[in-house]
Amino acid sequence: MNANYQKGVRYERRSMEILEAAGYMTLRMAGSHGQFDVIGISRLDIVLVQVKSGTANLTPAETEAMALFPVPPNTRKLLHRWKKGATLPLVKEIS
Repeated sequence: MNANYQKGVRYERRSMEILEAAGYMTLRMAGSHGQFDVIGISRLDIVLVQVKSGTANLTPAETEAMALFPVPPNTRKLLHRWKKGATLPLVKEIS
């Protein structure tokens, strides 16, 4: 397991902890290499989360794939970007 993979897993788990504290049941999409890393499900809605760390940004192709991904009306697509040393991610909704 390389250092980048370990860092990614660490941030995915931190995103999951935040969602769980907000009342979501979470799933980590380990090894899926899809548009989303974490899924959160609550009684009211669903969130699909792409997790990035440091200065990593979504490529235009990744942003487009996320925006075009078909979801039910009560679903939000989020980017959680973790900066080094941050206690919370920067959150951006992708529509």
